Amino acid sequence: MAAEVGVQGTVAEGFESVREEFAALLDEGVTESGAQLAAYVNGRQVVDLWAGDGMAGDSLTGVYSVTKGAAHLVVALLVQDGVLDLNCEVTHYWPEFAAEGKGALTLRELLGHRAGVIGVDGGFSMEEMADDRLLAGRLAGQRPFWEPGTAYGYHAFVIGALTGEVVRRATGRSIQELFEERIRAPYGLDFHLGLPEALEARYLDVLPMRPTPDQLAELQANPIDPKSLMGIAFNANAEPPMDLVDFANTRAVRAQGQASAGGVANARGVAGMYAAAIGEVDGRAPLLKPETIAEFAPLYTVGTDVVTGDVDNFGLGFQAKGVGYPFLGADAFGHSGAAGADSFADPRSGVAYGYVRRRFAFPGGAAPENDRLAASVVRAATAA
Repeated sequence: MAAEVGVQGTVAEGFESVREEFAALLDEGVTESGAQLAAYVNGRQVVDLWAGDGMAGDSLTGVYSVTKGAAHLVVALLVQDGVLDLNCEVTHYWPEFAAEGKGALTLRELLGHRAGVIGVDGGFSMEEMADDRLLAGRLAGQRPFWEPGTAYGYHAFVIGALTGEVVRRATGRSIQELFEERIRAPYGLDFHLGLPEALEARYLDVLPMRPTPDQLAELQANPIDPKSLMGIAFNANAEPPMDLVDFANTRAVRAQGQASAGGVANARGVAGMYAAAIGEVDGRAPLLKPETIAEFAPLYTVGTDVVTGDVDNFGLGFQAKGVGYPFLGADAFGHSGAAGADSFADPRSGVAYGYVRRRFAFPGGAAPENDRLAASVVRAATAA
């Protein structure tokens, strides 16, 4: 795998400004540790760029919560097929989930991060964190941290295990198996919920954050309280507390494709998945019908996330991307990832976007450069 430092790759005619924006970020040192950008418009790839030491166009790395988009694309397909009913109680599929007062929660509320089981007392071991079945087994009996259905809070490392257990009970198959069969393999996507050993040579470790002195002071002044909702949701209440960088760089996590944050991909794979979700790709009809997008994409609740303190930006399973990116339509949907990645589909413009980076961005979540890159892609697409 070649170690390239300058900007590599191609853009379609009319998208030269996107390459210029990407190059500017490299010049500023933002992406020197490795980043990739890919975009489609109406099913046609128009951007395929990468830069940074060690990064190639087909390099793979941990994409954290971008994984949630893949997992919940499976759920959306099952709802579209009539296999799952959003208004059914979770216990209709998974009776054991009723323990500790969770029996009235619907699948719709679960997808809206309203279950209240953001983690477990005492935290999870890394073995458990890598395995959705182990997570689901413990979460079923866990008392909720708020009354289910009454508040919204980010189920950062467990939402895929929760929705995945519903999928397994309804179909007899895991989210990972269905993603492989219905989405990844048919389109040849470099987006894996379970990275085969044969592809490990293309995996690049996630790199820890390099905070500036001011950022370091902020981190030291505001440590996560392990007993807080944030601490529980990010498994800081485990002993020892989970290290986010180690999570993605653990082979067991990659091998099992934990459905909340254990996916491995490159920008091509991420953008290709969203292109297939909303448009015709390689002669195949869009995966999602307009009515399914209308059900899953719009903002589900209005208010403040009781875990992160952020303003709500969730539809069902996906982030409602128009909340953070005003240049997108109200039905744009996708998901960011802890190290700085972001991804979305925007049916209004036909854009499917994927950005992946190796080094953790401060303070986590979609890195700030996504504002510039995503805007440049949409501007070029709508000007074409």
